[in-house]
Amino acid sequence: MWRIVFPALGMIAVTYALARLSFGLFLPNISDSLGLSESEGGIVGSTAYVSYSLALLISSFLIERAGQYKVNLIAGMTAVLGLLGIAASQSFLHLVISMLVAGLGSGLASPALSQMAQHTLSNKELDQGNTWINSGTSVGVILTGPVVLLFTEHWRLSYYFFAFIAVIVWIWNYLVIPSDQDKKSSARSQTKWLSAINKAKFLITASLVIGISSSIYWTFSRSFITSEYGFTTNESVVFWIILGIAGIMGGFAGGFIQRLGLSRSYRLLLVVMLISILLLTVPNQVTVYISAGLFGSTYIFLTGLFIVWATRIFSILPALGVSLSFLALGIGQSLGSLIAGSTIEMSSYPFSFTLFAGLGIIALFIPAQQK
Repeated sequence: MWRIVFPALGMIAVTYALARLSFGLFLPNISDSLGLSESEGGIVGSTAYVSYSLALLISSFLIERAGQYKVNLIAGMTAVLGLLGIAASQSFLHLVISMLVAGLGSGLASPALSQMAQHTLSNKELDQGNTWINSGTSVGVILTGPVVLLFTEHWRLSYYFFAFIAVIVWIWNYLVIPSDQDKKSSARSQTKWLSAINKAKFLITASLVIGISSSIYWTFSRSFITSEYGFTTNESVVFWIILGIAGIMGGFAGGFIQRLGLSRSYRLLLVVMLISILLLTVPNQVTVYISAGLFGSTYIFLTGLFIVWATRIFSILPALGVSLSFLALGIGQSLGSLIAGSTIEMSSYPFSFTLFAGLGIIALFIPAQQK
């Protein structure tokens, strides 16, 4: 299992954490360098979510036609190109276009790798394999922290370094991930979208709401603690590293769900995630770090849970279920990131984070049904 899981985990680390989520970590320095306002920072952050969503829309179609192996490699290549573009950005428009390209990889990688896991891993290994692959986001988040400490304000050099890592991971996947996966025939896998959406309506709704609620944390948490609480660069990077280290716990989501059940796991993790968002509004360093630990672990746990949930609904073509769930998550994060920037400008960081935590309560009323 691990021979397949490790390179797949690396691809998730590159496409999610390095190419998309790292923008929140570098936002203060990028804004200073390019003269971005809070609203413009929100627009750039939402651009990555938009491209992520667009990629998810076409991922199942591409996997059916080209196979998960090729789609996974395409995902890695968009991450490389996007990271290089961000590193070379000289204007707001250039940055937006680069983030648009960078965000595509995450929308292609998750469905492709979930389909790969379905064909490669045994039923006993499937839940754990999927959730460990999904925890790659946290591995990437951990990596970005030391890079900031080493390069401080040299965000362009950091992104060139990320692009280099992305190339290495692409080669690793090219060599190790099985290329002879069985493609589902077009006749059998042609999807009636309305039927599929109806089948996964609760999963889609939960993903959408949690996407909106969590978006403010990924995009603006570091800006919050540096501008409001006066955290130094090193202190804010420690915050980010804690976020990533805690997220590795999400790799245990498969076993956690098997013991506690899908529905109980979903509600417990959601409550803790909302508490973590609220804790960031408490102006205390220890509380802020606790918030990072709780948010990092529960967010990755929840996205891993969505993959397990989707796989159980769509056992033949799990990529479809993952695409629908992560599409809803991406749409929610895109809208949330855009709204959050404007809300912060009109009110304050504490009010905005409290508001987004409150919105997440809606998801508690959504049943975690698998059929």
